[in-house]
Amino acid sequence: MCGIVAAASQNNVINILADGLKHLEYRGYDSAGIAVIENKKIHSYKREGHVSELTNILDKKLTSNIGIAHTRWATHGKPSEINAHPHVSDNNIAIVHNGIIENYIEIRDKFFKETKLESDTDSEVLAHLINSYSKENDILDAVYLALKEVKGSYAIAVLDKNNADEIIVARHGSPLLIGVGENVNYIASDAHALIMHTNKFIYLEDGDTASISSKEIKIYDTNKKPVQREIKKSNLSLDSNTKNGYEHFMLKEIFEQPEAVKATIQDRIINNTVPKEILGPNVDKYLSNFNLVQIIACGTSYHAALLAKHWLEKLAGIPCQAEIASEFRYRKHAVQKGTLAVCISQSGETADTLSALRQIKQEDNYVGTVAICNVPESSIARECDSTLITHAGPEIGVASTKAFTTQLVALMLLIIVLGKRFDVTDELEKSLCEQLKTLPTKIKSTLDLDNEIAELSKIFSNKEHALFLGRGSHFPIAREGALKLKEISYIHAEAYAAGELKHGPLAIVDENMPVVAVAPNNVVLEKLKSNLEEVKARGGKLYIFADIKAGFKSDEISQVFEIDAPMNPVAPILFTIPLQLLAYHCAIIKGTNVDMPRNLAKSVTVE
Repeated sequence: MCGIVAAASQNNVINILADGLKHLEYRGYDSAGIAVIENKKIHSYKREGHVSELTNILDKKLTSNIGIAHTRWATHGKPSEINAHPHVSDNNIAIVHNGIIENYIEIRDKFFKETKLESDTDSEVLAHLINSYSKENDILDAVYLALKEVKGSYAIAVLDKNNADEIIVARHGSPLLIGVGENVNYIASDAHALIMHTNKFIYLEDGDTASISSKEIKIYDTNKKPVQREIKKSNLSLDSNTKNGYEHFMLKEIFEQPEAVKATIQDRIINNTVPKEILGPNVDKYLSNFNLVQIIACGTSYHAALLAKHWLEKLAGIPCQAEIASEFRYRKHAVQKGTLAVCISQSGETADTLSALRQIKQEDNYVGTVAICNVPESSIARECDSTLITHAGPEIGVASTKAFTTQLVALMLLIIVLGKRFDVTDELEKSLCEQLKTLPTKIKSTLDLDNEIAELSKIFSNKEHALFLGRGSHFPIAREGALKLKEISYIHAEAYAAGELKHGPLAIVDENMPVVAVAPNNVVLEKLKSNLEEVKARGGKLYIFADIKAGFKSDEISQVFEIDAPMNPVAPILFTIPLQLLAYHCAIIKGTNVDMPRNLAKSVTVE
């Protein structure tokens, strides 16, 4: 993986490809390349590093009406120029590929045992395979025949120098869309790459193959039968790809959270009730006959799942399991009859979550599936029975911020709907709705801590390790805070339930180990205070993010940051804001690439 962009036009496409790569760079960025056809020859350019390294070497006189491009996040083979895409076979076929070819070694040994491969990637084998089949077939048939040999996931775009008017594309398990224009058509793995050129998109289905020229788009299903796919208009704007005066996309997205949360609840709370219709027309399929909830997610979305588990069981009285998708996929399940599955994914294309969803849909004991997602056209959103879109708006920074908080808000809306058959009374529903409606204002108030946290980070950023503590529904927030810190500042951080301190973690607490505590004013406050006294007794330095009524005071080894987070179920959402700011400011001081941290990609579309 990570990002594909391609175009077939009656005009020069070089700038389209270069600009598209820049707007995909947030997805992954260890190398980049393009291939175009000019004078019946394939011209390929590749560079390790950021897209700017590639654009600096492009011949300013280079022109072409057709081309493919790719920005890579390494899976097979280290980041290098030789492993970068496109991969070219015999100067005849060029391909770019997202995904993983799981059986590439078998394909190599079966077809190309005597061929010297240039790269360490799985993708190069596919280029040679398509080229081999193209010698006796047209390029579309060659792609079909080659993909029949492939096990794994892919989104590909293929150039054939002998067919210089069209690009062949195919997808299975990795996202790919077609941008529709006037005398030009586009390919991309993400609409961000093309929004400056078009707002009309066709989202390819799994198993689709397509032929794209400047004049025509032909789409075929797995049996090579022509099919029609709907053209959809995107609500993305050019502002989505700009920082609007902020130094980084991440900071912009942190400060967009009041508006993002407002968008999540808009038209979904009516007279302090949440109508079941927010889950779409298929809600009755499962609403009256589910008995427990199984939540599947990865990374930050998994932390949202953990908090949702607390809410479901405490507020609604609904039994709930929350599991990491990559673990869920590879174990035997004892599924209780009447289980409702909830899949959380910011992109809606997370490979492990999508595969888990497809596995779930094969089992009889699940009564329905619900997606919590930010992309309505994504695979997970389309394949679930119901979808609750978060309306966070595009999130460019790799480290998730507003996507996380809007997932939590959407989950609370879901819990209200599901809980009405269980323990959510009219009175509780009204209270939760009022709490959600006050969130945008309270988040804005919490953001006022920015300057204080920036000062804190001057002390914090020279540490090599950090410990985050929380209890109950705030433990997932501590976990998310630790994840943010290590994602973008590269400070090793881990989170523990505060009551677990004496069961091992206290051994690493000393004057060099900063301890961050999330301290709401709730039923376990006094227990938490006792846990923090254990830290003080070992000389640990405490940084406490506390509700204003929790009664914490700064002293020589404790620094307290007060948050107006009333003792109610939505309070954990407020505590995530200062932890995002802490991670951001530490990363700034350490000089890391905040928006594109090393080794990470925004949308993880491979296992």
